[in-house]
Amino acid sequence: MTLPSRADGRRPNQLRPISFEAGIAPHATGSVLVSFGSTRVICAATIEAGVPSWMKQQGVKGGWLTAEYSMLPYATHERKTRDSSRGKVDGRTVEIQRLIGRSLRAVIDLEKLGSNTLWVDCDVLQADGGTRTASITGAYLACRLAVQRLIDAQKLSENPLSDSVAAVSVGILGGRELLDLPYVEDRDAEVDCNVVMTGQGRFVEVQGAGEEATFSHDQFVSLLDLARAGLAEIHSLQTSFLMKALLGKGA
Repeated sequence: MTLPSRADGRRPNQLRPISFEAGIAPHATGSVLVSFGSTRVICAATIEAGVPSWMKQQGVKGGWLTAEYSMLPYATHERKTRDSSRGKVDGRTVEIQRLIGRSLRAVIDLEKLGSNTLWVDCDVLQADGGTRTASITGAYLACRLAVQRLIDAQKLSENPLSDSVAAVSVGILGGRELLDLPYVEDRDAEVDCNVVMTGQGRFVEVQGAGEEATFSHDQFVSLLDLARAGLAEIHSLQTSFLMKALLGKGA
């Protein structure tokens, strides 16, 4: 059966075109420009010696990973005021950067990171829906590149990343279950979900809500299945990218 197409010509179960470009921020330890359709995010990973003071005070061994997220003023159709101009970080930004940090910490052995802090910065160049899911997907790649750089320099003895991680959005619009929603769909969706999974197919986090609507158990299961299929494709794209970026050293 042929599924009806969407406004951008995609099938309901089809991802937007996804691409990764390494080395976009040369001063970072590892960096990637990730594109999900028109959504574009610079993801940079920087490894610094030392850990937060609370870890020292509590005697926590190993390193730490923390994430920051921002949307550049020109990323949207109407200029977005910088957080620094408002004097505080807005709630949405805090929520997203915590999600990115949780997602990455789910697949890293912090003890193997040593007494280092892995800073992950995700800056949205262009926003067209799914900026948090693109950030997570690209941030993992930036971290993997950063880790390999330290392994090559013999500053780390082994890869602390135990698995990959990626994220994608799913939703219901006009009664149809859709994968990887751009802004025009996300804006009007009756149900909106973000799903984060590891490369081995284990859930890290599921964020889902009805927008002035409800959804059934069967619809929720269908959305999860749709996300899982999309994330399997994204994992394959991540693996192919890393094989090329690491020059055959493996991911």
